[in-house]
Amino acid sequence: MPPRWPREPDRKDPEYRRLEDIINFAFHVALFAAINSGLWFVDIIKDAHWSWRLWFTGAWFGILILHFIYIKAIADYSSAETNG
Repeated sequence: MPPRWPREPDRKDPEYRRLEDIINFAFHVALFAAINSGLWFVDIIKDAHWSWRLWFTGAWFGILILHFIYIKAIADYSSAETNG
């Protein structure tokens, strides 16, 4: 069941921005899992030995770690002020 927001969604609401960032991160993780598992599966089945697959997976995983660190430690959801 998808998450339900109890009030009118507003990008200025800090809780809404935090939830939006978490959902965005979850989508990023799902995309990583789908693409990389498919990449490794094809590599193993075709016996391709692509030299770039390890670097691709590692770099993307590093980006995921940075995304997680941003959401949990860096992002400031207390300020409701946005320019726009």
